Amino acid sequence: MARVNWTDVENDLIVADYFAMFKKDLAGEPLNKTEHRNALLPLLNGRTRTSVEYKHQNISAVLKAMGETWLTGYVPAQNLQTSLVDAVVRWLASNQTWLNRPVQRSARRGLAEPSQLWVGPPPTQSNSLPPAEAEKYYNIAIRTDAAGRDERNRNLGRAGEEYVLAYEKASLRANGRDDLARNVRWISDEEGDGAGYDIASFASDGSPRLLEIKTTNGWERTPFHISRNELRVANERRDEWHLFRLYNFAREPKAFELRPPLEAHVSLTATSFQANFN
Repeated sequence: MARVNWTDVENDLIVADYFAMFKKDLAGEPLNKTEHRNALLPLLNGRTRTSVEYKHQNISAVLKAMGETWLTGYVPAQNLQTSLVDAVVRWLASNQTWLNRPVQRSARRGLAEPSQLWVGPPPTQSNSLPPAEAEKYYNIAIRTDAAGRDERNRNLGRAGEEYVLAYEKASLRANGRDDLARNVRWISDEEGDGAGYDIASFASDGSPRLLEIKTTNGWERTPFHISRNELRVANERRDEWHLFRLYNFAREPKAFELRPPLEAHVSLTATSFQANFN
């Protein structure tokens, strides 16, 4: 029998059920995925249990591409239809508080302590996704403005900066530099966003570390915004400036750092232009 595409009604039903489970998961409430699936099946057009499970994984893939965290246990799976992306976008449009929900410690797992933060190597060409998969993720990220949404989420940005501030202080203390830890400053909180970096910290030898923090709940390849002023400061103070990318923040925060020139690591795309009168 030929495969029949999921209808908009079916997609809306399974997306709503996915987020109902997700809310329980994030709150640390008991969650029986089998009960949810069995209750959903009679509402669908003869779908199998296997197809429902795979569709849940497809929804996780949409959220991953959007730079969002996803439901535990449903590993993102590709080969998703555009109509499913539309259904996720519809649900989020009707539940706008979801993307701007406060960053909270999970009642079940909890955020790792800043001193335990894993800081690893940045994404590279050698560990990139297959081209077709990368293009699909990229197109969803652009369509849903993953970078802009993270940039506008002040709760997320502030929580990430506070987390990295604690990490920097803990790292210095672990290296016997309590004197330096006491002088780490949260510049964006004290002076605003005009400095071109968020945190003024130090390496253990006392040399300056100027950290611009970019936080996402998504995966490590989620796009991010960077301002003209941040790029200017990065180029003027190359020996001191670091872009500190904090990802998977709502679940198990991890990070990597990028050093100038940023063009060696990422493709910079102009997303807006300043219009001056002649």
